Amino acid sequence: MQRNASTRYPILLVHGLFGFEKIGKFELFHDIRQALRNAGARVFVPHLSAIHDNEVRGDQLLAQIERVLEGTGARKVNLIGHSQGALTARYAAAIAPHSVASVTSVSGPNHGSELADFLRKALTPGSLPEHVAETVVTLFADFLATLSGNQYQPRNAISALNALTTEGVGAFNDKYPQGLPTTWGGKGCEQVNGVRYYSWSGVLASNVLEEGLYALDPLNAFCRALSGYFVTESENDGLVGRFSSHLGTVIRSDYALDHLDAIGQPAGQLRTGVDPIDLYVQHARRLRGAGL
Repeated sequence: MQRNASTRYPILLVHGLFGFEKIGKFELFHDIRQALRNAGARVFVPHLSAIHDNEVRGDQLLAQIERVLEGTGARKVNLIGHSQGALTARYAAAIAPHSVASVTSVSGPNHGSELADFLRKALTPGSLPEHVAETVVTLFADFLATLSGNQYQPRNAISALNALTTEGVGAFNDKYPQGLPTTWGGKGCEQVNGVRYYSWSGVLASNVLEEGLYALDPLNAFCRALSGYFVTESENDGLVGRFSSHLGTVIRSDYALDHLDAIGQPAGQLRTGVDPIDLYVQHARRLRGAGL
C-alpha cells in the first residue's frame, strides 16, 4: 500500500471515558491504528486512567508524550482524541505546545456533557446514591482495566463526572481556550501557540427507517436513547451536540456517525455513506500535507 499518510510526527490516539487500548483482539479504536500504520503513520495508544478529570489524565498523557518523543526521536506528536480524550489532548497542548504539533477533537464534548449534568444533579454530593454510583462505576472501570491490562492509576469516578459537566468544562475552557470558537456553531483559530486544531463529529440519522441497519445496532440504539433524554441540541451523536463538538478547523460535524461509530466500531461500519476508519487515514494525509 502506498505510504501516503506518513505524518512528520507520530500520532497518538487518545481514548475517552472508560477507554482502553485493547481487550483480547478487540481494539477500542477498531482497526484505526492498523489502517494508519498500513498507510505509513507511526501510531501509539497511550494508557490513561479510564475515569478521572481532564487535568489528571492530561498530565498522564504528557508523561507518555515524552516517552514517545524519546523513543522515536521526534520533536512533537499529533494528538487525536475521542470524546473526553479531546479534552485531555487540549490540556496537553495548552501546557506543552512545544511538544504537540496538532490536536484533533473527534466527537469531543468541548462545551460539556448534558448527560453528566443530569447525573450530577441526580447524585447529590455526599449522598448514599452518589457513593453507590461511584462504587459501581469504579468497579466497572477496574473490570475493564483487568481485561485490558491497563492498570493505570489513579481512577476517580466523581472527578470524571464533575469534569464533564457543562460547568466543569466551562471552567476548563476558561483556563484552556485554545482552538475554541468565539461564536456558537462557528470555527476556532486553526493555530494557537504553534499547535494546529481540528475537529470532526457525527449526528444521528433523523429517520431510522431510512437507515435500516441502525435498528440492528444495539450501540446505536443506546446512543439514540441517551439523545432522546439528555441532549438538547437537535443535531447530536447521542452524547455530544453537533456544535458542542466544534474546535479549530471544523472538517465536518454532521457525518452519519453516532458517538461510538466515530472510533470505528464494527456495527457502525455496516452502514453506507461513511467509513469511519478512512476518516482517520484521510486526516493523517491532511496532517502530512500541512507538514505535521
